Amino acid sequence: MTDVQTQISVTVRYFAAAKAAAGRDAEVLTLAAGASVGDLVGALSARSADLARVLVRCSYLNDAVAVRSLDTVLLPGQIVDVLPPFAGG
Repeated sequence: MTDVQTQISVTVRYFAAAKAAAGRDAEVLTLAAGASVGDLVGALSARSADLARVLVRCSYLNDAVAVRSLDTVLLPGQIVDVLPPFAGG
């Protein structure tokens, strides 16, 4: 019998407008193993229309590395930073 992980936990940190829309500066989320950054964004967007509106304009960092594709698979314990445009962007 193999020990297959079915869920992972990742920390999400919000900044600026994303922090205001989320109503917090950080949280730990549990997702299905194999979930992508896009899956994370989808789960967060389902929470509120305000947060969804902000998230579509955001950039994301995964363990301090820019996410170039929302298909990027998340691993247990990773930190995802949600960065809205800060000025004029």
